[in-house]
Amino acid sequence: MDIIYYTREEIESAREMDLLTYLRLYEPENLVHVGANVYSTREHDSLKISNGKWMWWSREFGGASALDYLIKVKGKSFPDAMAILTGRKENSPSSFSFSGSNKKPGRLLLPEKSESVREITEYLSKRGIARNIIEILIEDGLLYESLPQHSCIFVGKDGNGTPRYAAFRACSDERILGEAAGSDKSYPFRIEAPDSPVLHLFEGAIDLLSYATVRQRHSLKWNEENLLSMGGISVSKTGRKPIAIKRFLEENAHIDTIHIHFDKDAPGIRAAESLKNALGSSYQATVSPPPYGKDYNDYLQKLIKEDEEIWRSNYGYN
Repeated sequence: MDIIYYTREEIESAREMDLLTYLRLYEPENLVHVGANVYSTREHDSLKISNGKWMWWSREFGGASALDYLIKVKGKSFPDAMAILTGRKENSPSSFSFSGSNKKPGRLLLPEKSESVREITEYLSKRGIARNIIEILIEDGLLYESLPQHSCIFVGKDGNGTPRYAAFRACSDERILGEAAGSDKSYPFRIEAPDSPVLHLFEGAIDLLSYATVRQRHSLKWNEENLLSMGGISVSKTGRKPIAIKRFLEENAHIDTIHIHFDKDAPGIRAAESLKNALGSSYQATVSPPPYGKDYNDYLQKLIKEDEEIWRSNYGYN
């Protein structure tokens, strides 16, 4: 096990981050505006934040910094809390990792739903996602816009249609993303095609939707094969299937072909090969990164740009 050392400057900097700032940056869907300058969290409604300090009234203790919160409320060790605040760890709140953990999830705390879908529609359209795909996901309850942050909420449901998982993504250029408290990663965000024996795996929801849009642009049915978001990646050290797909494969015994579309970078390639090995010989598994760019959204953007250039050329625009 590697030991990570932190400088005095890093520790002092971490202690300077107040809880409200931390929640706005890393857990926006867990933040609730109670009134005036008072905030709470969806996870613990008796935890109140005001004037740079916080108090967990039901437990009768409080603190001032995000570091205090991570240690006292989240139960993180000091090194783990520091790793989150300094970004020295892959599974910090601004990224994901899959895990074989059997830890039982708590009650899912879904972010409040906005009556509007304007901001998420504009954001996803800007990323190149087809408008009809966005509309179908909204209609099916797999996608909605949150309040008060107006983020994209990607929902995973169980066989009864009950939401069991939710991932959020800010509608901005900032990489603010994560999972709602109480999410069960064995019910990830996905698009199911019950009769298909083919499963496509992606690091995140945007990659999945980009691939679906690419299929549609190539005159293929975008939802005729199973598409599943892993909610992030990591390299498996146990050889076990990640919990994000374990249940899906158990409940869909007819799946025989799996395409792994992780990012075309060193972490993505390592995680894809690790996952392929974990799947074993029971499946025809292939590592299939995007044909261009780092991820499938890069590839989608390239296709869109090429079409625009052809249109300009045909109609005489420069």
